[in-house]
Amino acid sequence: MVVLRIRNAHQRKYVFTCLCIAGFIIYRYLGMPAGGRRRINRSVGLSANSSQFTLEGETFLILGGSIHYFRVPRAYWRDRLMKMKACGINTLTTYVPWSLHQPERGLFNFHTQLDLESYISLAADLGLWVILRPGPYISSELDLGGLPSWLLQDGNMRLRTTYPGFTKAVDTFFDKLIPKVVPLQFKKGGPIIAVQVENEYGSFAKDDRYMLFIKEALLSRGISELLLTADNYNSIKSGGVDGAIRTVKLQKLNQRKIQDLSAVQPNSPTMVMDYWTGWYDVWGDLHHVFPPEDMMSTVRAILRQGMSVNFYMFHGGSSFGFMSGGLADPSYKALVSSYDYDAPLSEAGEYTQKYHLLRDLLSRFKRGEHFPDMPALHHKEAYEPAIMYQHLSLWDALSFTEGPYKSLKPVNMESLPVNHKNGQSYGYTLYETTITSGGLLKSGDNVRDRALVFVDRSYIGLFKHQNLELAVPDGKRQRTLSLLLENCGRVHQGRDLDKQRKGLVGDILLNNIPLRDFTIYSLDMKPSFIDSLYQAPWKTLSETPSFPSFFMGKLFAYGYPSDTFVKLPGWEKGVVFINGLNLGRYWSIGPQQALYLPGPFLNSGINQVVVFEEQEGDYKVSFEDTPDLGMVADIQ
Repeated sequence: MVVLRIRNAHQRKYVFTCLCIAGFIIYRYLGMPAGGRRRINRSVGLSANSSQFTLEGETFLILGGSIHYFRVPRAYWRDRLMKMKACGINTLTTYVPWSLHQPERGLFNFHTQLDLESYISLAADLGLWVILRPGPYISSELDLGGLPSWLLQDGNMRLRTTYPGFTKAVDTFFDKLIPKVVPLQFKKGGPIIAVQVENEYGSFAKDDRYMLFIKEALLSRGISELLLTADNYNSIKSGGVDGAIRTVKLQKLNQRKIQDLSAVQPNSPTMVMDYWTGWYDVWGDLHHVFPPEDMMSTVRAILRQGMSVNFYMFHGGSSFGFMSGGLADPSYKALVSSYDYDAPLSEAGEYTQKYHLLRDLLSRFKRGEHFPDMPALHHKEAYEPAIMYQHLSLWDALSFTEGPYKSLKPVNMESLPVNHKNGQSYGYTLYETTITSGGLLKSGDNVRDRALVFVDRSYIGLFKHQNLELAVPDGKRQRTLSLLLENCGRVHQGRDLDKQRKGLVGDILLNNIPLRDFTIYSLDMKPSFIDSLYQAPWKTLSETPSFPSFFMGKLFAYGYPSDTFVKLPGWEKGVVFINGLNLGRYWSIGPQQALYLPGPFLNSGINQVVVFEEQEGDYKVSFEDTPDLGMVADIQ
């Protein structure tokens, strides 16, 4: 009994010692994000009450980097964030795309690729703070600046104002979004140290009450961290709102800009919220690059001034599918699928010269701080080409669409009764009617954005923004006139967001008489539609298939699939689908000549490759181990 009591006492002492050690560890790291940071009380958060930001009372320089979860395969989130942290970045910034999270009025998606909570939590696990940019308008070179197209079903819609139809929709979205991120704020133990109110409103500024509405919409739902606004240098004075720190977007810095920024907010921190590391590309132009030496010169100047900075983009990624926006000024141009942005990390996550120069600069700037090792790069594979062995005419695929729909007059995409009455957001729409004569066909600038025109399914010409007239061959009998309209990307910025309806937005005239009695097919090319085509009457590829057509082939990836780049020499214009997933658009006019295909999108073994080609195909799709973003031009 004595021995037993001694053992029990010994065990109790051992257990007590272990509990003390465990308690100390929990106390030591309580409230801490992973990454080895010291303990923080988390009662104050990020403050801007002096010339420098402070985090829980201590001076804090924000070194941010933008990586968008919706442009990076989820399987690569960790890889990209670890590479950013290894460069000396301490804060992740990301936009939240309303259009992707709420594709229909009653449908919300915060899962898998759009799991924002998991993305923010991952950043915390890696020791990164987060600045969240929830919009509702975000620009980000997305279709309609990230606003859902179903808003345009309201003919009186005034986007980014206090118009009731818009504010009600914002309230509904924020009711779903904000409760998900409130628990992830700094004062609640999470990594979010600041939240941005809208985006670049100074260049829009149509409603004096709007920014206050957005600010209150955030605060009333539980946002309690520091609020920011972000505007271009020339509109920073008109884009702010009381209670939020103003930040600026720029690419080049001079002494006058520094003085002007200080004058806007005396005795407050200065932050370059978007330091543009490169630029985006549009079809028919060159690939824009910003010389590394020019970038580093400006970054050094920013750091010398003690200014916080966010690198937009640190890693751009890809605008998969039909995500890309467009430009309206001076004339309409659509954006390419790549969002490489000439950023420090390439579209495929490769280290660039900018990355190495920036890492070297920040390691010298943050003397004594240990940077994590740079993660290893992913292998890139040049797979055997996929030979297209079957084709399916567009006309044979129409029976697999939702509809068709009859209408006396043309109906724009957004107003079509598809997708549970939410209209069509992206892709193509086919309009067909009957004609009994030839003559002059006029679009009246009502084609948005391109239209392939057919008579009895034979191609006769093209309508686009600059091409408004087309000759229709003579013929006395009844014939079918078909117009295949493509939404190439709604404008993502500017004061004409309300005018971004797509498809046929008005009358088409034949010999000055409006055409009537249309049959309309919605071809938004969602994964469910592409999957349904496997049941269609595909034909063995002949030497002269008709166009437009879908073409099918197979890619074989043995073992663990690797990243690759899809190249289509000899093809003209269309869309690539891998295992039903819309990879993006291709167009022979460039600059982009290859689509990035991440390894996680592939299966080990057989992968289905489907190409929708509008006009001309080579019947072979290549897979190479290097990107091709086209001929380059320096940003001036």
